[in-house]
This record gives sequence, C-alpha cells and structure tokens, in this order.
Amino acid sequence: MSTTTATTAPRTSLADVALQRRRVRRQAARAVLVSLGRSLLTFAVTLVVVVAIWWGAIQLFDVSSYVAKGPADVWTWLVTDDDAAEHRASVAAPLGVTLGHAAIGFVAGLVVALLGAIVFRLSKGVEHALMPVAMLLRSVPLVAMAPVIIMIFGRDTATVAVIGGIVVLFPALVNIAYGLESASPQMNDVVAVYGGGPWTALRKVALPASLPSFFAAVRISVPGAITGALLAEWLATGDGVGAAISQAITQVQFSFLWSCVVAVTAVSLVLYNLVQTAENVVLARSGVVAGRA
Repeated sequence: MSTTTATTAPRTSLADVALQRRRVRRQAARAVLVSLGRSLLTFAVTLVVVVAIWWGAIQLFDVSSYVAKGPADVWTWLVTDDDAAEHRASVAAPLGVTLGHAAIGFVAGLVVALLGAIVFRLSKGVEHALMPVAMLLRSVPLVAMAPVIIMIFGRDTATVAVIGGIVVLFPALVNIAYGLESASPQMNDVVAVYGGGPWTALRKVALPASLPSFFAAVRISVPGAITGALLAEWLATGDGVGAAISQAITQVQFSFLWSCVVAVTAVSLVLYNLVQTAENVVLARSGVVAGRA
C-alpha cells in the first residue's frame, strides 16, 4: 500500500499583496527622502566651498580691494546698502535676459543631442560616420567659430540658440549615446524573442537604462548653456550679463561686475543642484542607482 504526499504551493492572499505594496511604497519614500537630504547637504557644502575659495583667493593673491570684491562687499552692495534695491534691480534685469538665452541654447542642444543619440542607437553606420565629425567639431574653439556663426545667423536669437546649442550638444550627445548603449543585452534578447523590433527595444529597454546618463547630460548642460549664453551676449547680441560685465569693466563699476558674476554663479549652482535633486528622486523611485559623471 503506497501513500503519496501532495505538496501545495502557498497561496498569496490579497492582504499579503497589499502589505507588500505598502512596504515597497515606504522603501521608495525613504529612498526619496534620503536622496533629498543628500542633495541639500551637497548644495550647502558646495556653497561653503565656493565662498571660501572666493575669499581665500582674494587674500592669497592680495588683490586690491578697489578691484576685487569679497563676499562681504557683494552682500553689502546687494542687501544692506541704502541703494540695495536699485542695485538688485540692475543685476536682475540682465540676469533674466541671460537665463532666457540659456534656456534657448539648453533646449536646442539637448533636443538635438537626444535625437542624435537615438539615431546612433538605431543605426551603427550613421554613428560611425558622424561621431568622428562631431568630435572634430568639438575640438574647434567656439570663439574661433563665433564670427562665422554670427555672419550666418546674425545677432539675434538664432545665434544664441546655435552657440548655446553647440556648448550643450557634444557633451550631452556622448553621455546619452553611452547610456543608450548600456542597456542589458539579455533584456534586448527578451524583447526580440517576443517579436519586438528596434523601436520597441529602444522604448522598453534602452531609454529606461539610459536615465542616469541622461541626467548626467542635463547636469553638465545647465552650466554649459549659461556659459554659451554669456559668450553669445558678449560677442553677438550685446545684452544680458555677458554684455553688462563687459560694460562694467570699461566703466570701472567693479561692485556691479562682481555682483553679476556672483548672481550667475549662484543661479548655476542652484539649477545644477535642482537637476541633481530631480535625478536622485527619479532614480530612487525607479530603483536605479544614480551614476555620477
């Protein structure tokens, strides 16, 4: 007489599923809070280091106080001086123009970089043909190319978009293209087994896998777009912070000059850290470890 032992798989109840979901949500929320705290700490440390280097450089090289303005001098000129409100307005006006120009260059360069990286991902022949050309153009100093760009596009928004886009384009293109290539071959094989084509693999595998590299490209592009805007204003448009700094030097307005530099630097740091915070939050919620460029 034989006996058989029947084994039954444990059943997962709806209560167990709900409990697991709550645990996952709590872990995601905890990861987001940790990422936010880390980003705020990084921003505070960066701000302290920048101010310390600024003050230390003036003391180390013994620059005349008539030319070099320290943190306390800029704070007085912008905050505690009797004409501080007028001073802030004089800095805010060109800063707003520069931020608008930087946004144009940032969007133009990043969109072209993303589209180019996608084309490279779908066609290796195009990548092998165009990537060396892109690297060759990247090696040419932008100041040398600026006169040609100004002759072609004039001294208006088109030139701002081209110069800012060039500054943003090449680093972003390399980072995004690298991120798209970092997708797991096994995941691509799974897509192919289920009948998916290159576009499906791009949407389902490559683009999600490239998130860390994409955010790294955005972080690099933010200060790059501001630099491109300043260069375009200095050489072409004649407005914004780039032109204001040039005029301040000729008019010996050193307090205004340093305040403009501080304003642009502060905005760059804030925007950079906002992007880094968004990166940490998005990658923490998606369970991806943030990469660092």
